[in-house]
Amino acid sequence: MSHFTFKAKRPSGDVYSGERDAADRFELYKLIRESGDEIISLDETKPHKGLHMEISLFSRVKTVEKMNFARNLGLMLRAGLSLSRALSVQDRQSKNPAMKRVLADLIGDIDKGQTFADALSKHPKVFPQLFVAMVHAGEQSGTLSESLQAIAEQMDSNYTLSRRIKGAMIYPSVIIGVMIVIAILMMVFVVPTLMKVFTDMNVELPLATQIVLNISNVMQNDGIILLAAIILAALAFWRWSKKDSGKKVLHMLLIKSPIVGPLVQEVNAARTARTLSSLLSAGVEVVESVSITAAVVQNIYFKAVLTKAQEAIKKGDLMSKTFEKEGKLYPPFFAEMLSVGEETGKIGDMLGNVAVFYEGDVEQKTKDMSTIIEPVLIVLIGAAVGFFAVSMIQPMYSLVNVIH
Repeated sequence: MSHFTFKAKRPSGDVYSGERDAADRFELYKLIRESGDEIISLDETKPHKGLHMEISLFSRVKTVEKMNFARNLGLMLRAGLSLSRALSVQDRQSKNPAMKRVLADLIGDIDKGQTFADALSKHPKVFPQLFVAMVHAGEQSGTLSESLQAIAEQMDSNYTLSRRIKGAMIYPSVIIGVMIVIAILMMVFVVPTLMKVFTDMNVELPLATQIVLNISNVMQNDGIILLAAIILAALAFWRWSKKDSGKKVLHMLLIKSPIVGPLVQEVNAARTARTLSSLLSAGVEVVESVSITAAVVQNIYFKAVLTKAQEAIKKGDLMSKTFEKEGKLYPPFFAEMLSVGEETGKIGDMLGNVAVFYEGDVEQKTKDMSTIIEPVLIVLIGAAVGFFAVSMIQPMYSLVNVIH
């Protein structure tokens, strides 16, 4: 495939420049004409390796971009545009170099006669299995525009859910980070000066002051070693957390935590319900839907439940029975609504209602958590400041007695 730079004219008379990959210049002429534009001039160029490396390292397709891509593409298809022309419009609108390259590849594959799902499957880092499966179901049923709208809604729900959880953690993370920085600065610059005064005056140091002094000495004398040890420990922990053994421990700790545990349970229930509902409503087979949902869910224990449900379906058993047996993970309401959906033949609709319920509950709990965290942080800050103040004030009283 060759890389071209070109100038083209829109029907309105506006002239613009662009870049695109195509098999040859004739294919490029065809692609531009199908979008309603006319090529004025073009040059075949070799893509700069440094540019591609920069794109791969620093440019990525964000969730919001993929969400808007699905929504806008669905709207254009519903308005009557051909898939190739709709993708060309998306290409002109996109400002992300990575997304533009993906769109160029999609347009080229579509024009060669490939299905949209097959073209998307060549970019797994951009379009996950869920996206591809729903597009494939939409193409098979002739409802591609509706499937794309469903994808956009599903991605929007998951994105909003994740954003709420991250938003609840931003405030405490910032406060704790600032506290650590201030503590380090105090230990390195303030404490040594005060301690020199106390030492010169032969003041007896209480236990709290000695603890602060020892911490300060370690930071001053072995600061680099301490920092290296912390970095190595963090890297080791990160690598361990990516292994199955680490995931089992960390994910179980999250589930068993008194405050975070119920939230983890409802987040996974909401994500499972939303993903399954979207896939089943789009016409994806039940077994494949459960398999894709298992890939979407992050917690290893909830993932195992979905794998069991998939095996149960293959054996001809009801999916709801598996979730009923796992009441410690998935709430009873989830299994009950799923059972009703199986009885009425409306699993997708029932799970959609379950997703709405748990997403609303998670939203309220994250708000409540933010409200609870604030006074807890105030108490912790007060305790830390109080300990430091006491450790510094006590020797000062002794210093006053020495002076008198």
